[in-house]
Amino acid sequence: MLILSRKTDQQIKIGEDITITIIEIHGDQVKIGVEAPKTVKVFRQEVFNAIQKENQAAASTMNKDSIGALSQLLKK
Repeated sequence: MLILSRKTDQQIKIGEDITITIIEIHGDQVKIGVEAPKTVKVFRQEVFNAIQKENQAAASTMNKDSIGALSQLLKK
């Protein structure tokens, strides 16, 4: 993990397309802005974890019969 110190209005570049800007520092809370191409998905970690959990739950409810029926529908 790379650890960087930044002050308000300073930035961090990730590659050529992503810029992280420190917007505000207030106590133990830091507000950041993320500029990235629309093709790059940016999530808070807890939201990302919830999405993964939901995707895993949805995938586990699919059984072979459901997949077979879906496959037949797609062939039509």
